Amino acid sequence: MTNEPYDLRRVLAELKTHPGQYHETDVAVDPDAELSGVYRYIGAGGTVQRPTQEGPAMMFNNVTGFPDTRVLMGLMASRKRVGLMFHHDYQTLGQFLNDSVDHPIPPVEVSEDQAPAHEVVHKATDPDFDIRKLVAAPTNTPEDAGPYITVGVVLGSNKAKTMSDVTIHRMVLEDKDKLGIYIMPGGRHIGKFASEYEAANEPMPVTISIGLDPAITIGATFEPPTTPLGYNELGVAGTIRQEAVGLVPGLTVDERAIARSEYTLEGYIMPNERIQEDINTHTGKAMPEFPGYDGDANPALQVIKVTAVTHRKSPIMQSVIGPSEEHVSMAGIPTEASILELTNRAIPGKVLNVYNPPAGGGKLMTIMQIHKDDEADEGIQRQAALLAFSAFKELKTVILVDEDVDIFDMNDVMWTVNTRFQADQDIMVLPGMRNHPLDPSERPGYDPKSIRVRGMSSKLIIDGTVPFDMKDQFERAHFKEVPDWKKYLD
Repeated sequence: MTNEPYDLRRVLAELKTHPGQYHETDVAVDPDAELSGVYRYIGAGGTVQRPTQEGPAMMFNNVTGFPDTRVLMGLMASRKRVGLMFHHDYQTLGQFLNDSVDHPIPPVEVSEDQAPAHEVVHKATDPDFDIRKLVAAPTNTPEDAGPYITVGVVLGSNKAKTMSDVTIHRMVLEDKDKLGIYIMPGGRHIGKFASEYEAANEPMPVTISIGLDPAITIGATFEPPTTPLGYNELGVAGTIRQEAVGLVPGLTVDERAIARSEYTLEGYIMPNERIQEDINTHTGKAMPEFPGYDGDANPALQVIKVTAVTHRKSPIMQSVIGPSEEHVSMAGIPTEASILELTNRAIPGKVLNVYNPPAGGGKLMTIMQIHKDDEADEGIQRQAALLAFSAFKELKTVILVDEDVDIFDMNDVMWTVNTRFQADQDIMVLPGMRNHPLDPSERPGYDPKSIRVRGMSSKLIIDGTVPFDMKDQFERAHFKEVPDWKKYLD
């Protein structure tokens, strides 16, 4: 391991030593839809329109209009690659993150000479300041509302400065010094802090860090109840990488920034000010979101007034395709950790592992691997599903499987649905519940009997576990164990 401080560049240097995990190109590419269009074929995966695939992280070195900037895409667009970067088995990343939440290493403040994020400084007071020329934010499709910051970590604090939080939101570049930010109602601590400032009619200082190591970007996506109000998720990142995240005071706002980010935007969430998301394009669309559809343009985004852009020399702009496997890693793995934490407390030892697959974008679906000790455990699997639903309103479908099923292999999961499941008795439907508003089926016109307003849903449990008293009738075919099987490939 290198002795360099932990940051994105250190992670990339190590990733290059793993064949097939990293690729860069000097071929010119337009950040306006073309860059994402190229990576769609190479490695996006997830719920992206086919054809797509799992592929390497990709660095674009020749980005039209931004001669000194590189754009990185797909760093986390493979669960196995996340495991490599975290030096941990990809199949147990949920439990690994769960342990990191329980034993955080808090961030520390560092001096200015330890903050390469401030190597180059552009202030809004400069005569030629324009974030659209400074920040190489791609558009995902030709219909996007504009260039988007898709993996920017927003850091803000409450008015009393007694607690702070980091979250990731979609942010569109609207003008030379103005961002539109979508803060989903409910559950986001940054939103609660912003409401405090708005009630006082005061702007809220924030920093936005872009180009970060994956411990920060994945750790930042934890939500309540796992990380309650006042819990700073940067502590999770510190534990994952076994090195505290360094913070440095902002140059133009009273807030801290991540010292080793590639880019930092400083500014204020403006009180009682809103902006139409597609004000520059009028397409009616925002950008592709994790379910695989274009999000509707929001008529009233909150506004960030940008006061400065700082960056490292030869900076790396990091971006994510909304419906890609990268979102699954960022949103799904922390949700797996949270479900494991909750079920371990309520029914210890019964949920062995959890996987939020790409089919649900990391949020809408979970597969739970269940262990039953005896007949008294029959039914415990359905309680586990209800526990997951109770804590995570964005979860829509739970599939329950036995411990001999590989939850990371959808063929194996669907095998159990086809051979250990009867639809008339092993389905539970829970109508009229809250879910994620980005699911386009969640509208009254689709199901008026159960959906009163947008964002409601019927939820589904598919119980593919064998009744305990019938286990001996569902044993899989036993093949001979051949430990040295790889020699036949030499």
